Amino acid sequence: MSKTGREILEASRVIAVVGASRDPNKAGGSVPAGLQQRGFRIIPINPYADTLFGERVYRSLAEVPELVDIVDVFRPAAEAPDIARQAVAIAAKVLWLQLDIRSDEARRIAEAAGLDYVEDECTGVTSSIYRIRKKAAA
Repeated sequence: MSKTGREILEASRVIAVVGASRDPNKAGGSVPAGLQQRGFRIIPINPYADTLFGERVYRSLAEVPELVDIVDVFRPAAEAPDIARQAVAIAAKVLWLQLDIRSDEARRIAEAAGLDYVEDECTGVTSSIYRIRKKAAA
């Protein structure tokens, strides 16, 4: 059985945000910023920016030079299967599709590779409801 969103967030620290936005009024901008304020390490993925949330931006998951706990997806459902394959390729632990994003194919890809999977749920809302905060790294 897959873990709940709460369990996943409580056990995670590094979140790669696919579709991180330069626009703070979009979910892809406000949600990662809020997660960062809660102590999560945010790694933005966006082909059109260099820095977001004070962090270096990567063009793709394949370019990320560190281990990722959660791949948090702010892209259309049609892109989710390819993102799932990329998440598997970088050995992420979780594929998380944001609110209103669902993909049976992405679920099959992620779960077949042993990733936990969440869809149609907001990381920001879940972290807020359960008051999940990360302590500063030692």
